[in-house]
Amino acid sequence: MEPLDAAAGVHALIRDLLPAVAPSAWFDSGTSEVVLPVGRSEARASSWTVLERCAREPRDAWPGVIDDWLREVGDRAFLAVGEMELFGDVRELLRLRIVPKLAPRDREGLVVVPAGDHFDAMVMIEHPRYGGPLTKARAGLLGLRKLGYVMTNTHDRELADVEVRDQPLLPGENVRVVTKPGSRYVSALLSEVEQFLPSYNENGALVGVPCHSTLLLYPITSTSVREVLPIFSDVVAEMHDAADDPCASGVYWSHGARRLTPLPPEADDSEEFAALLSRLSRP
Repeated sequence: MEPLDAAAGVHALIRDLLPAVAPSAWFDSGTSEVVLPVGRSEARASSWTVLERCAREPRDAWPGVIDDWLREVGDRAFLAVGEMELFGDVRELLRLRIVPKLAPRDREGLVVVPAGDHFDAMVMIEHPRYGGPLTKARAGLLGLRKLGYVMTNTHDRELADVEVRDQPLLPGENVRVVTKPGSRYVSALLSEVEQFLPSYNENGALVGVPCHSTLLLYPITSTSVREVLPIFSDVVAEMHDAADDPCASGVYWSHGARRLTPLPPEADDSEEFAALLSRLSRP
């Protein structure tokens, strides 16, 4: 059975069981959520989780499944409201962290959206003791829905003071370093590489994000990138292996509309990149 096929029966049972399990709670038919008043606040829990659970069970098991879920939701609601009182306005603590693409089982239950083909954007609660990835359940109970402000939070509170400097890589060749020691969010600047390059460059740049506190950039202006790429790759890999908070061990070519293409250490091993080098070598 599909979860939506179970909706009518499950929602009816939720209404029947609420007076006994959570007398102060009520079911919002418009949003398919259980609303749980806690003190002067309220928490909400979508019924989708219990629909999925019931869809896997025979109908005569549904009352027990729903009873367990309602009690679980009630416990989480008290914890969530306690967090609200502890954090204050939790929206002020939300940040965006870019991570290598997660496996489906790792992203399940988390507030995560794709950030291109190779990375994911994960919403975090930034708190030294009670922080961590924001789960969908926690977001629902805290009433966090539209999260468009999270990137603004990250920029304003975490990335306004990043350091940008050039470091020698090879004789006559520098790598641009964008860093903030100890930060977990510099990797979020992967989508804004262009602003850290000396000038607009239609050929793009080599990009490395060995750890979440550092980006490495090399603007591609000539065929010298052929000699730079293996060294650049080695540096990224070494920094990744030594990092306390590693991100990605590989090198990417940033080009086009914020497109990132993985590159092997040897330029000629990538057909598309080899075509770029051929264009650059023309008089």
